[in-house]
Amino acid sequence: MMKKALVLVLLAVLAGGGWYWWSHRETGDADNLALQGNVDIRQVALAFQGNGRIAELSAEEGDRVTAGQVIGRLDTTMLELQAKQAEAQVEAQKQAVLKLRNGSRPEEIAQARAQLSSAQASAELAQQTLSRLIRLRNTGTASVQSLDQARSEAAAANATVEQSKAALQLVEAGSRAEDIASAEAQLASVEGSLAILRYQIDQGQLKAPVEAVVRSRLHEPGDMISSSTTIFALALTDPKWIRVYASETDLGRIKPGMAAQVFTDSQPDEPIAGKVGYISSVAEFTPKSVQTEELRTSLVYEVRVTVDDAADALRLGQPVTVRLSDGAAP
Repeated sequence: MMKKALVLVLLAVLAGGGWYWWSHRETGDADNLALQGNVDIRQVALAFQGNGRIAELSAEEGDRVTAGQVIGRLDTTMLELQAKQAEAQVEAQKQAVLKLRNGSRPEEIAQARAQLSSAQASAELAQQTLSRLIRLRNTGTASVQSLDQARSEAAAANATVEQSKAALQLVEAGSRAEDIASAEAQLASVEGSLAILRYQIDQGQLKAPVEAVVRSRLHEPGDMISSSTTIFALALTDPKWIRVYASETDLGRIKPGMAAQVFTDSQPDEPIAGKVGYISSVAEFTPKSVQTEELRTSLVYEVRVTVDDAADALRLGQPVTVRLSDGAAP
């Protein structure tokens, strides 16, 4: 009987100790506050900027991607052909502008001078012929018709000389400033068209904007898409934070910057450090306008706890327990 009594007493002591440990495991001591929550998810809906057919997708669900990593490509064959055509137009217009800027070649100036010399020689010959016919007419040897024809040929020769002089001046002066400006404007226009095509080709690459995890892949190569079509849903992993909810009675114990410890069921003895980063000013649930004291305790407020998970132990959506210490500061 004595042994049975001792056994019963021992069992009672163990049961009481177990109950004490369990209650303190769940609620902590009077200076600690335990809140339940989940590792939260922020997503990026990633889409191509242009329209077209998907040529390649190089990321699968669950893959980690880095900022700037190319994870998809559109078929840009037509754009690349148009870009080659635009490159040829740019080069042709560059040569046109260069020609206008350089002016006339020395050979062209020499040719214009030679034409002027030829016109001057012809005009001198025509003038000599006219002078001779005038003398013959005075002696009655030449006809009036021959004299008139000589005068006409001399006038035409002098006009040719003036025309050749003007042509030489144009060649020596070079291109007009207005012509050069017009050619330069045309060059800028074709260069702009080429830049647009190159930009559209570059936008045919789908790049990850930040380091993230591919949560879902919504299309496959060969699909026709538009700029509003989501291709990947990316889950952001940095910063990582926990969303928990505090009751109205505990709200006064929580302050921004309070130190926190995050516990998981898989590693209960290895807490992850964090701190309170945000406390909602609005309750998630609003009861009737006339509230009793008991009803006010059902109000909950969102609290976000940021964590430094260098070991990447937390998974998105994972349930966790967050313990806050009163008076703790970052």
